[in-house]
Amino acid sequence: MKKVKQTMLFCLSITVLALSIAVLYFPTWTSSIEGSNSIHVLEQVNINGTDHEIMIRGQDLSNPVILYIHGGPGASEIPYAKKVQDLLETRFTIVNYDQRASGKSYHFFEDYSNLSANLLVQDALAITDYITTRLGKEKVILMGHSYGTYIGTLAAQQTPEKYEAYIGVGQMADIQQSETDGWNEMMEQARLAGNDEDVHQLEQIYGAIAQGQAFVPRDIVKRYGGASRLIDSPEATFFGMTFSSEYTMLDAIRYNKGIIFSQEVLIAEAMHHPLPSKITKLDLPFYFIMGDYDYMTSSHAAKLFYDNIEADHKEFISYKQSAHYPHYEEKQKFFNWMVDTFRN
Repeated sequence: MKKVKQTMLFCLSITVLALSIAVLYFPTWTSSIEGSNSIHVLEQVNINGTDHEIMIRGQDLSNPVILYIHGGPGASEIPYAKKVQDLLETRFTIVNYDQRASGKSYHFFEDYSNLSANLLVQDALAITDYITTRLGKEKVILMGHSYGTYIGTLAAQQTPEKYEAYIGVGQMADIQQSETDGWNEMMEQARLAGNDEDVHQLEQIYGAIAQGQAFVPRDIVKRYGGASRLIDSPEATFFGMTFSSEYTMLDAIRYNKGIIFSQEVLIAEAMHHPLPSKITKLDLPFYFIMGDYDYMTSSHAAKLFYDNIEADHKEFISYKQSAHYPHYEEKQKFFNWMVDTFRN
């Protein structure tokens, strides 16, 4: 009996070890898309001195290309992109990539001491060149979301000739103004809800917010609908990443380490050097897509930034029911606008 138990324990240990290895290291892929001219690629490519994870998806390679820059900093969207960008895939080719030190582009033994917004901009420009060559396009549509708009706006300013247009969704602007807007709205909502704990927490950080030294706690912003309203916030979770085809458990660990590091370095830089201090002119068409209820990056702050940018063509487009994810919260409306703007 003892020998049988030992054998069973040994077999169980081997099974657990095998499952652990499979969960950690199982090959990743992105699901196929029907069509003779479709593309569905998940790849690691060395660009600008480091390996970047790139996902390309679309029903027809002849369609216009969107280069999508995720937010965070460090918050890859590859684990759930195909779920929220499925409509766009029918009329556009969508390129998502994990930024340097983010998600599957975080490498445990790589030196990231030089990580900066400027380096991420140079990465974005190099990835643009790679994509235009790989897909045979002269230009692509550049789209950024949240912190990705910080990188995207700077990239659009530096090399407008590479892009058909720039689209800023949840556009960053003056962070101090944005956080002040958020604080005022969250305090009003907390008082209306009778949540004394939130009111007290907001009162405690008012001085730091007013001096541009802190953010309104994101759990409070989410609680009162300042992050998303029509859908759950589409954020990558450890469980969701582990069981997506594009990520493994090891990749989920990379994601968590990368987002902690990236946010510590890059948020402070963005606060000290807000976009309005860097950009007053863009030499390409640009569009800001903002949810009226967005208090992660306030619509009011974005509009002030927009008003001070000189451009031959620009549009500020408000989504009346959305918060920080208007392109996902009102997905059909956004898809229709994209088709009307870039396909007709």
